[in-house]
Amino acid sequence: MSKTQGNFRLRVMEGEFTDSQIIVMLGENGTGKTTFIRMLAGLLKPDNVENSDVEIPEFNVSYKPQKISPKFQNTVRHLLHSKIRDSYTHPQFMSDVMKPLLIEQLMDQEVVNLSGGELQRVALCLCLGKPADIYLIDEPSAYLDSEQRIVASKVIKRFILHAKKTAFVVEHDFIMATYLADRVIVYEGKPSIDCTANCPQSLLTGMNLFLSHLDITFRRDPTNFRPRINKMNSTKDREQKNAGSYYYLDD
Repeated sequence: MSKTQGNFRLRVMEGEFTDSQIIVMLGENGTGKTTFIRMLAGLLKPDNVENSDVEIPEFNVSYKPQKISPKFQNTVRHLLHSKIRDSYTHPQFMSDVMKPLLIEQLMDQEVVNLSGGELQRVALCLCLGKPADIYLIDEPSAYLDSEQRIVASKVIKRFILHAKKTAFVVEHDFIMATYLADRVIVYEGKPSIDCTANCPQSLLTGMNLFLSHLDITFRRDPTNFRPRINKMNSTKDREQKNAGSYYYLDD
């Protein structure tokens, strides 16, 4: 499918996904990641489906937008009660989602008074608490500190695995993206002008493609195994570029 908005055009390639899978969207700013997620959420209509025989399937989705604006005039408890009553009282949801995100200590606070990070945690809880086939999560790490990002990643991963659902995630935090992704969609083209969303591919080939566009190589830190950027034109950087190995899975 494709979508034109003003001077920007996004083309989406055909692809497939399965249950218990997290697909992370990788692309520079302005390549259309949020546009695609909004089309999946049914908030934007595609201009056309490239092949008229193709029906875009209707999915039951739960969507956490990139920008969260708190309009709810009551406490977090009232918000959860009105939106996800069955989930937030369910023992499994409480232990898998509510507890690690520390929602309990926010319950009696007014939604409009929450900080950016607190809002993000509540928004994530609301998104995962809504029964759906597909979870669309735009920028889950925004406003969260590094520790909270790790917790949020674990919560999303465990939930999607247990619930046997699929999630599409837009994430700019590279460590969070690599931890979450089972597969990746790489966006190519000229940002804000003409871009293509490729079909989902493996983490290794997708990361290689994405990093080759940025001309950056990554190695694994031998002590904590986190991805580390190689210094431009360092021996390691040149070695990996010559081998076409921009993203290093094992050392």
